[in-house]
Amino acid sequence: RAFAMSVSHSSRLNKLVREQYVRLPQDGLVQVTYVWIDGSGEGVRCKSRTLDKEPKSIEDVPEWNFDGSSTAQAEGSNSDMFLVPVCMFRDPFCLDPNKLVLCEVLKYNRKPAETNLRHTCKKAMDLVKDSHPWFGMEQEYTLLGINGHPYGWPDNGFPGPQGPYYCGVGADKVYGRDIVESHYKACLYAGVKICGTNAEVMPSQWEFQVGPCEGIEMGDHLWMARFILHRVCEDFGVVATLDPKPMTGNWNGAGCHTNYSTEEMRSEGGLKHIEAAIEKLSKRHNYHICVYDPRGGRDNSRRLTGHHETSNIFEFSAGVANRGASIRIPRQVGQDGYGYFEDRRPAANCDPYAVTEAIVRTTLLNETGVETKDYADH
Repeated sequence: RAFAMSVSHSSRLNKLVREQYVRLPQDGLVQVTYVWIDGSGEGVRCKSRTLDKEPKSIEDVPEWNFDGSSTAQAEGSNSDMFLVPVCMFRDPFCLDPNKLVLCEVLKYNRKPAETNLRHTCKKAMDLVKDSHPWFGMEQEYTLLGINGHPYGWPDNGFPGPQGPYYCGVGADKVYGRDIVESHYKACLYAGVKICGTNAEVMPSQWEFQVGPCEGIEMGDHLWMARFILHRVCEDFGVVATLDPKPMTGNWNGAGCHTNYSTEEMRSEGGLKHIEAAIEKLSKRHNYHICVYDPRGGRDNSRRLTGHHETSNIFEFSAGVANRGASIRIPRQVGQDGYGYFEDRRPAANCDPYAVTEAIVRTTLLNETGVETKDYADH
């Protein structure tokens, strides 16, 4: 009975019946699902249309539109928004030849919507492409029952204290592995550059990693991985939350640690370039905190307390193998003298476009202070 109460009604529909229809031939027609970021800057939306042949590249997918007044992106009196396809993936839910297409959102005047942070990120990445910036982002998330309570936790209480759950094995230590493994396989099928997964420190909390991705590809692949996660969870009847601190008290929060390197950092003697980049980041801490969650740092203030493997939000710090620092240099990188570093400040609900753009602006475009430059005319 407790299980029935914790999952959605639709998840209990007979999935074998659905399979019967999914595998029907399509006679050359293709279902394309357009995916975009809504007005919250955190939620994803989607809708589908039929194309008369399989698109071979993103240029083969036509622009479309949607009602922005229903996604907190426009007024009802002028509600049409443009969907501009930017990145295409295979569809793990409807299977080949069907596609998932990530889109940018433009307003009626063809200017980027307020939560379209890809637009300026792409400009920054184009400017620094000769440095070949690589990113890898570690997306933490928490599984909730449909009642909003962490999935698998006792209805009227708490599980045992943290300790046995991180990378745990066993029915008393991990909850929801079916979801995690289904998501992993779905991402691999789709062509998302997912590179790993593990159970996290808080029970019902998990992490997947995407990367290495170069430039704008990082945001594209992480957003599609998030969309696929929410869709997989929908099938299982549970909810994935990216809240940076879903449970108050002595429980770990959820981040989106961002690993970063340039060609110089990855080459022999790269450690001096890593240290130079960290020095630039140290002088722009407040700017980064403001863009590392959707609410200008307010979400992260619940997580970055200096406890539970985090740094303090008010202080910048860096260290080798230090998980309580703002920036961690992996021990192996310290030994080898080249490689990458990890920015541990981004919140789980950050926009990866905003995070990667900020890192590039500070470390490669040498911006300082809290203001950003507009490179539109260059």
